Amino acid sequence: MLRQLCLMVMLAAGTAVTGCATIVHSGPRAIPIASSPPGAKVSIYDRSNQLVMTNTTPFVAKLPVKFGYFKSQNYRLDFELPGHAPMSANIESSVSGWYFGNLLFGGIIGMLIVDPLTGAMYNLKPEKIEQSLTQSQANAIRSGNGILVVLASQVTDGERSQMVPVN
Repeated sequence: MLRQLCLMVMLAAGTAVTGCATIVHSGPRAIPIASSPPGAKVSIYDRSNQLVMTNTTPFVAKLPVKFGYFKSQNYRLDFELPGHAPMSANIESSVSGWYFGNLLFGGIIGMLIVDPLTGAMYNLKPEKIEQSLTQSQANAIRSGNGILVVLASQVTDGERSQMVPVN
């Protein structure tokens, strides 16, 4: 009888000092990052505009979700590839549904201390980045796949002599 009571007390104490989200989502989140075409340089900045990492697509970024106590992290990704227009993408955080599991299993300690301290109470969205990169305007014009429209008042006489009228 005493042994069963001790076991129940230990289980209750273990449950009381854990957080549901911490059990399910401990540690940084793995976010696959790709670009089309591949080979783009990606710079990842956190919510305070600090460079977190730089890598070349495709890769998997391991990003922490915690910024501070009850504060989540957000990220901006800048994609650069020669001959292509620079692009940006954002990764935002949201409260995990597992955080509310503390109401049933983790108790007040899990809800107010464990999950907020570990940052596990947040998820990052989207869970995967696939960024399409488009050729820059200058490249499209050089390759003959585009046109450039300018005002006549913006061109020099030398540029005007090279213009081809389109009817």
